Amino acid sequence: MYDVIIIGAGVTGSAIARELSRYQLKISVIEKGEDVCCETSKANSGIVHSGIDCKPGTVKARMNILGNEKMEALSKELDFPFKQNGSLILCFSEEDRPRLNQLYEQGIANRIPGIRIVEKEELHNLEPNISDEAIAAVYAPTGGIVCPFGMNIAFAENAAENGVEFLFHTEVTDIRKIPQGYVLTTNEGELQTRCVVNAAGIHADKFHNMVSEHQIHITPRLGEYCLLDKTAGKLVEKTIFQLPTRLGKGVLVTPTVHGNILMGPTARDSDDRESTDTTAEGLAQVIESAKRSVPVLPIRQIITSFCGSRAHEDGGEFILGEPEDAPGFFDAAGIESPGLTSTPAIGCYIAELVCGLLSPAENPNFNGRRTGILDPKTLSKEAYAQLIREQPAYGNIICRCETVTEGEILDAIHRPLGARSLDGIKRRTRAGMGRCQSGFCSPKVMEILAREYHISPLDITKSGNGADMIVGRTKEYIQEVSP
Repeated sequence: MYDVIIIGAGVTGSAIARELSRYQLKISVIEKGEDVCCETSKANSGIVHSGIDCKPGTVKARMNILGNEKMEALSKELDFPFKQNGSLILCFSEEDRPRLNQLYEQGIANRIPGIRIVEKEELHNLEPNISDEAIAAVYAPTGGIVCPFGMNIAFAENAAENGVEFLFHTEVTDIRKIPQGYVLTTNEGELQTRCVVNAAGIHADKFHNMVSEHQIHITPRLGEYCLLDKTAGKLVEKTIFQLPTRLGKGVLVTPTVHGNILMGPTARDSDDRESTDTTAEGLAQVIESAKRSVPVLPIRQIITSFCGSRAHEDGGEFILGEPEDAPGFFDAAGIESPGLTSTPAIGCYIAELVCGLLSPAENPNFNGRRTGILDPKTLSKEAYAQLIREQPAYGNIICRCETVTEGEILDAIHRPLGARSLDGIKRRTRAGMGRCQSGFCSPKVMEILAREYHISPLDITKSGNGADMIVGRTKEYIQEVSP
């Protein structure tokens, strides 16, 4: 019997787990994937929104603004990359000026600090590569950028260090109410818990509807992106939006905390909850729309494209808290943009609700600080030389594009919730995220994973079950010649 089971190890579930680990509770996070940050949280814009485009008085507005306020301190406590670079929302015609003014007034109503309208001359002084077509913009200095993988992993690692159990490859197939709480049926057997937290992303409606007659419905909304090489990383300093539409905030152009330029997303509703395929039409739309904001984007320097899925609930609002007919079942559902920004506030809010029901004592051993993987590039030449003398693995470069060392990969494997796949290593160290997109380093990373876990290279996957790296005749040949 657990006190709390959280369904989903994305950024929302991990943030809630971290907040609940402040208390003396038996907590488990169950995740059908092989790692944290496997679905929606791994493929998004990495934007810390100011909150300007949230309708005043909504749950989204409140969580966005509180989450934004918490982000800088949290990034220092948990050691993940964050930068408050500011954002600009562009207006391209005088006909759209009333919409720009309306957005500004909405930001004032939401009490967004420092927002103002900048006219064409100042706009182009702020961002010289902005299109001449842009006549004005709303400037929000509290907008920022974050590493979404780093943030998700930081929450989860800190939760694990404070006693939270994570169960991977564990898929919930049914939930039923019992007098003491709930029974969750999974592919690994039944689990009992006093409380359930539903942070299952695009699948959250399925679990909600198992316990409540007040049904909800989530539509996967796909968004396609293009990522530019770091050589283009100085084209803009701020996050560049266009005036939003009914489908969302539109295609943005933004620097990333790691020095690339990111363009996207599109907005395409899907009936397939597992699909994250890119399309030629979608990527062409990303490029065309992004170049309207920044015409000089060097499209030939795109190094990868990808697609993410957002959990759009029909009501267009975050659903947080207990359904009336399912006490002890807490939803964190419909968490689409600005979900990443909102997660620090959502974590606190859901933890407060759960503790209001369970009345736990505080965890006297709670440690709210976490240290991330050491990046030798941040060290002085002398300190790096000393590190190599003490730990020679930090002198062995594995990923040339991102200059990731064997020492960093070993740390990623052996720290709490250590990586077990190529994608797990990639999200923790950036090995494979550079210009060659794993073309050089993947065999070396596979060799290290096999050695450290004492398994065959044939068992190494890209991202868990069904994603084998060595397949077909190559696998058959290795099996034949292996002793």
